[in-house]
Amino acid sequence: QVRLVESGGGLVQAGGSLRLSCAASGDIFRFDSMGWYRQSPAKEREWVAAIYNDGTTDVADSVKGRFTISGGNARNTLYLQMDDLKPEDTARYSCNLVYSYVTYWGQGTQVTVSS
Repeated sequence: QVRLVESGGGLVQAGGSLRLSCAASGDIFRFDSMGWYRQSPAKEREWVAAIYNDGTTDVADSVKGRFTISGGNARNTLYLQMDDLKPEDTARYSCNLVYSYVTYWGQGTQVTVSS
């Protein structure tokens, strides 16, 4: 079936960078959108970024100018390039894929940003 597996999380100092990956496998040949969400004990689940099947992207105001979403097409891998990380970015980051009104989720990868 459909499987999304995130990787690339870890511990990083404030101001550092991480690149998250989300590998999609299974019966996925196209998508309406793919995106990233994050959740931490201090925050409810928050939408971070999305990429659409026409290649357009959008990111949340909280990460605009720092995070870039890409991929999700040729190699079925979605990326989230995170630069200038801040402690408030600490969360578990999960990717999703939406197609035909069905949403698939990965298990998430932890990102911890130290001061």
